[in-house]
Amino acid sequence: MRILRQLILAAAMLAAALPAAYAVAPDEVLDDPVLEHRARELSAELRCMVCQNQSIDDSDAPLAKDLRILVRERLVAGDTNEQVVDFLVARYGEFVLLKPRLSVQTLVLWGLAPLALLIGMAVLYRGARKRRGTAPVAASGATRLSEDEQAELDRILTRDKQV
Repeated sequence: MRILRQLILAAAMLAAALPAAYAVAPDEVLDDPVLEHRARELSAELRCMVCQNQSIDDSDAPLAKDLRILVRERLVAGDTNEQVVDFLVARYGEFVLLKPRLSVQTLVLWGLAPLALLIGMAVLYRGARKRRGTAPVAASGATRLSEDEQAELDRILTRDKQV
């Protein structure tokens, strides 16, 4: 029981220390706390092009370090957050953003999945109806056979019973 408590305590201490374990090196930190805060916010929104599922703030890849330095240089030069993001998007494409901007392309991307699901469901429903032999009835109600058609049907059914 005592070992379990020690393991839980060690895990809690490790979890508490993780947020402080950013990949930002001390030599990258800006002297101005306001600019450094903005740089951290921006770095958390930008994707590491090497790791791809980490922000540049969390990544210790050399390219992520270069991007962090570039973000800080642009902020020191007087760029707004939007200008920094626009600069990086122009250079690396929308993929550099962890949360892509809302655009026609992203709407199409997000809209195609539900549309494909609905089309697939409609095809499956229609196929199931055909297999069961209960195709949807025409809007005007059940269709009736003409007298000639009914006579032909009766003749065929009578012939099948005799065979």
